[in-house]
Amino acid sequence: MKRFFSDMNPFLRGMLVVALIAGIVVVLQLQLTLTALFLIASIIFPLAIAYFLFLMWRERRGDFEVWPARSKFAFYGGAVLIVAALLLVVFQGASGLDALACVFVIGFSGFAMFRAWRDQHTYGY
Repeated sequence: MKRFFSDMNPFLRGMLVVALIAGIVVVLQLQLTLTALFLIASIIFPLAIAYFLFLMWRERRGDFEVWPARSKFAFYGGAVLIVAALLLVVFQGASGLDALACVFVIGFSGFAMFRAWRDQHTYGY
């Protein structure tokens, strides 16, 4: 029996595990528990991303301190706009034109951050 599962296609084995978990949830009627776990995860996931970004910023903040004010404003402003757009999508939900606006805000803000970073990392060319 052990060899049967070890020789099985990994995708099929994963699908069997998911089906087993789904079956347990249905049989034991744990839908409310899953809903509560989803709500907790929807709060913790953005916080984990924010903490990761904070750690990345803290590691490289010495590089940002020597940038001119205009570049710092563009970089940090882009980051704030991206975070605001993502929080809006996560907590309020977006569809239609709101989702399209969020995509444009994230895209333009990312481009502004990239340009600010690239302008500070071009050495005389």
